[in-house]
Amino acid sequence: MSDTQHRPAATGEATPMVTISRLNKWYGDFHVLRDIDLSVARGERIVICGPSGSGKSTLIRCINHLEAHQQGEIVVNGIPMTNDVKRIEQIRRNVGMVFQHFNLFPHLTVLENCCLSPIWVQKKPRREAEKSAMEYLERVRIANQAHKYPGQLSGGQQQRVAIARALCMHPEVMLFDEPTSALDPEMIKEVLDVMIELAHEGMTMLCVTHEMGFARTVADRVIFMDEGQIVESAPPETFFNEPRSSRTREFLGQILGH
Repeated sequence: MSDTQHRPAATGEATPMVTISRLNKWYGDFHVLRDIDLSVARGERIVICGPSGSGKSTLIRCINHLEAHQQGEIVVNGIPMTNDVKRIEQIRRNVGMVFQHFNLFPHLTVLENCCLSPIWVQKKPRREAEKSAMEYLERVRIANQAHKYPGQLSGGQQQRVAIARALCMHPEVMLFDEPTSALDPEMIKEVLDVMIELAHEGMTMLCVTHEMGFARTVADRVIFMDEGQIVESAPPETFFNEPRSSRTREFLGQILGH
């Protein structure tokens, strides 16, 4: 799949899906995010890469308030982030998140994992929640495992369940925090294939990953972070073939082996 097959990023739309302005965050004395500015259009796919400790996972965790920031502004789907619990819950209803280590409940079946939030948070009737969950499990090609427990599945299967679970909440934007880094190499493709399908269906996505083939195939923009700052932001072709920053060139040389 080449990038020419994608519809163009909706960068001209009036209301971005996510707007981050002058974002700063500290862990004690450590300044982990420094004056981050980022606007994500509805339907845009962004891949964030960078060395370990560069702040990329912290950045996307701030978008749904899994991490609290100290300065700056975050607006998700027109809703400004504050410390108000109701406001945070409102934003989280718009945002799905897939983590590195799946975070499935081991004592619940696959189907029960997917139904939990729709039933308890959205107050859906169980029958309706189960019907929707089965549709999403079918979509990630794992419906035949619905009545198994996470421990009976491979890592790749568990991560596909985690994606289905996030989709069950009908999010406007999906955040992926290194979703393949805990997987064996042969399991990575099955997860990336599901993510590629989501991207082609127009889901707004921010994905922290070192899977550069995925970035070339899916991303509208690739962002490189280092030392808590956005060093470079460009379409994949420009990012990989004509990086402006020497730091970006050094990183790509290490990760791509040239």
